[in-house]
Amino acid sequence: MITARLGLRARLYLASASILMLFAFNVATHLWGSYARSESVMAYRIATEATGLVRGIQQGLATEHQRVQVLAALRETNAPIRATQRAQANAELSSISDQLRALGGLSDVQTETAFREFYKAASDLLDEWVQFYRNYNNSSLPTRLTANAYDTTIDSLRTLADQQNAVALERSTVIDNTIQLTDRITIIAFVSSITITLVLILTLIRTTNASLFRLRVGVERFGAGDLTHRIDENRDAGEIANLAQTFNEMSASLQTAMSDLNEARADAEAANEAKSMFLANVSHELRTPLNAIIGYSEMLQDELGDGEAIDRDQFHHDLTTIIFSGRQLLALINDILDLSKIETGKMSVSVEPFNAAGLVVQVCDALSPLLAQNNNRLELDIIGAQNSEVESDPAKVQQILTNLFSNACKFTKNGVITVTADIRDKHLHLSVSDSGIGMTEEQQAKVFQAFVQADSKTSVNYGGTGLGLAIVSNFCDMLGGSVELSSTPGEGSRFDVSLPIAPM
Repeated sequence: MITARLGLRARLYLASASILMLFAFNVATHLWGSYARSESVMAYRIATEATGLVRGIQQGLATEHQRVQVLAALRETNAPIRATQRAQANAELSSISDQLRALGGLSDVQTETAFREFYKAASDLLDEWVQFYRNYNNSSLPTRLTANAYDTTIDSLRTLADQQNAVALERSTVIDNTIQLTDRITIIAFVSSITITLVLILTLIRTTNASLFRLRVGVERFGAGDLTHRIDENRDAGEIANLAQTFNEMSASLQTAMSDLNEARADAEAANEAKSMFLANVSHELRTPLNAIIGYSEMLQDELGDGEAIDRDQFHHDLTTIIFSGRQLLALINDILDLSKIETGKMSVSVEPFNAAGLVVQVCDALSPLLAQNNNRLELDIIGAQNSEVESDPAKVQQILTNLFSNACKFTKNGVITVTADIRDKHLHLSVSDSGIGMTEEQQAKVFQAFVQADSKTSVNYGGTGLGLAIVSNFCDMLGGSVELSSTPGEGSRFDVSLPIAPM
């Protein structure tokens, strides 16, 4: 039903508006009937007044006609009339003229033609009588009375009276019919109003009960733990639909929260496992350079204690190994400390100008021993960044490039490492690509996560802790830049870094 698609407030408004409209209709029909009755009274009053005027005019004309006839006979005997008699006659004629004008005010379109004819005849007759009285005592002036003028005027008056009576009767009939119609409409509207109001109230109660029943069932299902149940919110609208939607959203939120809780538990277990693996990897990574440092240091100590001649080349090689292992150990400790600072928000950015091309060359020269370990070859392209200074944190840019270069050397054997630097669009673009083992899409999705390596076998086969790329990603964000990865399994990987050349 239509009311079921409306909200509770809209239903109440609709019912109230319908009742008010019915009430207004009843009031309008009552006012219409009252207006019709007042019109009937007005028409009756006008008809009565017009009838009285017609009688008064007719009587006045008859009286004045008789007087004029008598005076016309007396004038033949040269009997004069007094001034008072003439003034009284003129006053009576003036009164008849006033009555004529009043009768004209009561005429309408239907009687206008008849009134004009009567008014002309009556005016001519009155003018003739006025002239008669004015010239009566002057025997030298003729007093002509038009034959049949009085009869013509009276006939016109009767015709006008008949038309006025017919119009009054017609109006009375129409108004009486209107009154009867309004009375019937008022009664029908009153009965209909009561019936429609009862229907609206019953419909409102039934639809509201149905909506509340669906809400109650839904709440009971929710309370019983059935979070998959949904209240059909499409069957209602407005506040009830909003309430049903709120219950559904609450159920969905609880269901999502439970799912998120399970996922969080699984993620926590996975993170715990990842950190356990990370600790194992760190322990291995720490022991490897420490064993080398301790082993070679003991060998050097033994050689010095023998008292024999020192093999300087061998001695230099052992010291180089110790220094390299110490740097590996320092780099590992620095990575752990950097990640700790990043996670605690204590890592700061120090912006200063530096030569981008020189920094790239410096990093590649410092890490050239890594190329020799796996027999890789370096291709360097810094033409786009030569003789250009940028403003950023050179230490973090150096570490970004160092971590990417180290990774490329680690996962590439007998291949090519390509490093490019270019400045365009007010950004420093660094690219490190290799022809190594590459990564799948699944591995690429988690390679920038801390404590995680692309594959569980990576640490066993290639070493490392899984912190390098996480630090690269965090440093790029801190410097207002970005890092993107594109890789194909077996064909190598490419890391593209974009950093603004001025402070953000």
